[in-house]
Amino acid sequence: MLLTTQDELSGYEITENLGVVRGNTVRARHVGKDILASFRNVVGGEISEYTKLLAEAREQSIDRMIDNAKSQGADGIVCIRFTTSSIMQAAAELFVFGTAVKLKKKT
Repeated sequence: MLLTTQDELSGYEITENLGVVRGNTVRARHVGKDILASFRNVVGGEISEYTKLLAEAREQSIDRMIDNAKSQGADGIVCIRFTTSSIMQAAAELFVFGTAVKLKKKT
């Protein structure tokens, strides 16, 4: 599956637009990790617990979007965008969406 945030994929022609595809996940923070993160917030530096949490959420959301596109017979996804939303005080949603397309290699 070819993915891009651009409107088209270099070297390929879009032959069919299959529509919007999406994937999302909601993740909650862990109390123990919140304590470590609070300490790092005081002394400074990267809050690696949250970096890892968000990286995992992005990957899971992308995987779900790809599964959605594959179920429609897509070869690629263009115009990919990410959004986040706070669901409650300790949980957030990561949402990814794009346009599923059929592709043909340019000659």
